[in-house]
Amino acid sequence: MPGLAASSKIFEKIQLPEAQFEVHLLEWFLPKPNETLEGYAERMAEEIKHDNAVLIGVSFGGILVQEIAKMKPVRKTIIISSVKCKDEFPLRMKLARNTKVYKLIPTSMFSNVEFLLKYGMGEKVKERLELYKMYLSVNDKKYLDWAIEHVLIWDRKEVDEKVVHIHGDNDDVFPIKNIKNCIVVKGGTHAMILFKSKWMNENLPRIITE
Repeated sequence: MPGLAASSKIFEKIQLPEAQFEVHLLEWFLPKPNETLEGYAERMAEEIKHDNAVLIGVSFGGILVQEIAKMKPVRKTIIISSVKCKDEFPLRMKLARNTKVYKLIPTSMFSNVEFLLKYGMGEKVKERLELYKMYLSVNDKKYLDWAIEHVLIWDRKEVDEKVVHIHGDNDDVFPIKNIKNCIVVKGGTHAMILFKSKWMNENLPRIITE
């Protein structure tokens, strides 16, 4: 399951041995009006056709697969660049949740990536926007509003100890100082599913099967 608004193309550099694994890629679809994350997860679970699958989710996709694992028998849940409970959110996200300032985010701007690229400030911002343009699958304002809200209001208190957590030590969205009990990828950023594919390809087969 890819991250917020991203397509399954973010996994294009992940190459698991075909003789050992059958890969099924999930894609975001539009939420129903006032749909809860649990309701959305229930609908997404219907897209999983294999029994006892291993779920892998990136960022918000990691939150979603944890919700799916509560309602569908799975062999293992692996999250990448994500969080296992609300305590692992950084302070700025906790403040955004409590103040509801996230409702002021002009998500309609994200539907015009060309405009953002033209007026984006700094090389780092433009680099991220280029990636956003390349891997974005859903730029619907209703989806973005829904997704951002449901990331921030995710209220899981108890960590599922069976969840395997892979996290980069240079993740600026979910800083590693807030993350407990994870497999650390040195130099890994929030987008390490793209930039640490060598590490993923070398280690994911073992992590999936052990």
